[in-house]
Amino acid sequence: MLASLAPPLLDWLPRQRWFAGKGSPVTGLAPVTAVDLLPLGPPGGAPGLLHLLVRARQPGTGSDDCYQLLLGVRHVLPPRLAPALVGRPDGGPLRGLAVYEALADPRLAGLLLERLRVPGRLGPLRFAREPHTDLPAGLAPRLLGVEQSNSSVVYGDSYILKLFRRVGPGVNPDLELPRALARTGCARVPAPAAWFEAEPPGATEPMTLGVLQPFLAGSADGWRLALDALAAGDGFTAAARALGQATAEVHRALAAALPTVDLDPPRLERIAAAMRRRLDVTAEAVPALRPYRDALRAAYDELTRPPGPGRPRRAQRIHGDLHLGQALRTAADGRWSLIDFEGEPARPLAERRRPQPVEQDVAGMLRSFDYAAAVGRAGTEWAPRAREAYCDGYAAAHRDPREDGPLLVAQETDKAVYEVLYEARHRPDWLPVPLSAIRRLAERADGVRRP
Repeated sequence: MLASLAPPLLDWLPRQRWFAGKGSPVTGLAPVTAVDLLPLGPPGGAPGLLHLLVRARQPGTGSDDCYQLLLGVRHVLPPRLAPALVGRPDGGPLRGLAVYEALADPRLAGLLLERLRVPGRLGPLRFAREPHTDLPAGLAPRLLGVEQSNSSVVYGDSYILKLFRRVGPGVNPDLELPRALARTGCARVPAPAAWFEAEPPGATEPMTLGVLQPFLAGSADGWRLALDALAAGDGFTAAARALGQATAEVHRALAAALPTVDLDPPRLERIAAAMRRRLDVTAEAVPALRPYRDALRAAYDELTRPPGPGRPRRAQRIHGDLHLGQALRTAADGRWSLIDFEGEPARPLAERRRPQPVEQDVAGMLRSFDYAAAVGRAGTEWAPRAREAYCDGYAAAHRDPREDGPLLVAQETDKAVYEVLYEARHRPDWLPVPLSAIRRLAERADGVRRP
């Protein structure tokens, strides 16, 4: 079956927003698992639903990433599903049939919810849900149009199913951390209701494939709210302060739920060394960063110096990719919630599950305020005020992240370097945004004003 699907998939897969290996040709596909979730009926009958895990061979990347595919199969594809077409195989058991993205088909997307309502196994797939969770039947599904590194389906206005596209062995943090937070009673993060995973033959750990959580209807993400405030000429300090407090509450709950570690000198040196390597790689790829390299390295060197008596440094589980788009505020009560605990999908899963300083999350949000100010063409004071308000709110519920200046500056510098490489590769017109931060951080490090 996969041999017959390979030609259309090799054309379709690299064009998907969530495909991680762009820029390197896919030379082949290797099957990991294949499950017939719904057999194809006779002409005019029910569509079929195939669940596939395949490895995309890309010699240029040095790795074979595993992807989750949900494919619908029909004898005749209705016009409304034409944009979802993957292709029509020329041979094999699917010869002449229409193969398409199943999540675009409400009938097939609804079947996933039914599988989650009834825990159990189907071949290598295992469906599970939290005890005492009541999942109603018949909720109308709709595929969210904004595709990032994953795909999401909303059921009614009650639940949202996030399907991970690039998967690997181990529990995904987007399942692990919200479950841990739910055990502490933290209400800042929607608690998972159900999930499913795969246990391929020979695997040492299951792969998390999807997580079903309550859908926060009537909420808006922080990015949209910040841009709306900028368009209206309003400040964002009250909202930023409340968001800082919400972040601190989540960090405190994570520290209570999961192990923490000391950031001793050897561990700090390893963190700084990794930052230096990322800086050198980025400077080689983006010449505009090279004039600032020595000054930025000084910020990393400062990180390894002792913080002083009475100021211990700790690492714990964190969000890992925190920005305004990962925070939702409900209109009814103005309450902030945090979502998407997957971390940066480009990083290996094992790395995303390691304890990190909370300053990494704080730095990510501070950088997000700078991005909002740039996109919204704010005055020079909007972002600094939002940044200060966010830290003030954080300090009201936890320790002040500004107290350990070297650690926060190093984390913000590392984040800005990451942004420089990302923008240079994907959005060159946005490159001035992180370069402006690089210039500011370099001036802070060596005291030399730069053009």
